Amino acid sequence: MTTPMWIFLNDRFVKDQDAVVSVFDHGFLYGDGVYETIRSYGSRIFMRDHHLARLQRSADAIGLTLPVPQGGWPRLLHEAMERNHVGDEQTDAYLRITVSRGVGEIGLDPALCPKPTLVIMAKPLHPPAEETYRHGVSLIIAQTRRNLPSALSPQIKATNFLNNILAKREAIAAGVFDSLFLNWEGHLTECTVSNVFFVSRNRLHTPAIECGILDGITRELILRFAEELGIPIVEGRFAPQDLLQADECFLSNTSMELMPVVSIDQHLIGDGTPGPLTRQLHGHFIDNHRRFLEPPTAP
Repeated sequence: MTTPMWIFLNDRFVKDQDAVVSVFDHGFLYGDGVYETIRSYGSRIFMRDHHLARLQRSADAIGLTLPVPQGGWPRLLHEAMERNHVGDEQTDAYLRITVSRGVGEIGLDPALCPKPTLVIMAKPLHPPAEETYRHGVSLIIAQTRRNLPSALSPQIKATNFLNNILAKREAIAAGVFDSLFLNWEGHLTECTVSNVFFVSRNRLHTPAIECGILDGITRELILRFAEELGIPIVEGRFAPQDLLQADECFLSNTSMELMPVVSIDQHLIGDGTPGPLTRQLHGHFIDNHRRFLEPPTAP
């Protein structure tokens, strides 16, 4: 029998079968909301304040008032972990905060919704299998283009994910790990839920923010670690051919850390195995991520 999951909904914890959102919620009707995904290592949340600051920036960008004061999030996140028996020595936690515009009459005016809807979930984190890191993954370059930043800023971590879903459908149809977006100019951007890096001539390359990407928190940390290791960094505008001619490639996000990429559009990257600089950076990440966990006494 499945153990009930506890969900924080608006102002209290309820069991999953009671975590019901109205059909008049503008998150459901229009994708009008923001979210953040966070993880723990054991009982300590990783890059907690960075994630919460990004949630605040996303909310500010769409004129949405978060229903919890900045200092109130840690207690709720830890209670969610404790109630669901995750975030301990056995199981790292996957946390998701979702804030929608809330319930209101049909229409696009945000003023129709007097109060936002808040949902906090805490589940066991299920990272990719170890063999995936040993052998690497394959990508395709999506036919779907990344949203134009002047139309919808990628810095808003919005609940409207249709652009990403279309590209993910392409990856599923091709039988690969994920799709890589190009932007309106044909330059590399990111994958559906991760940032992308590649190595060429012992230099670490990654698309610049101006290409239309989310400034990923793990991306930021990888750039910091590369500086610590003395690895030259190039942030810029890159064509698909730059990536296809690279020696190494990897993806990054909060839950999977660094994931090696060994082929794109059935074209091998380097020798088709995870490269040495990718392994070096991931090893440094594993050895040093504890520096970025919340204090043991949190919240």
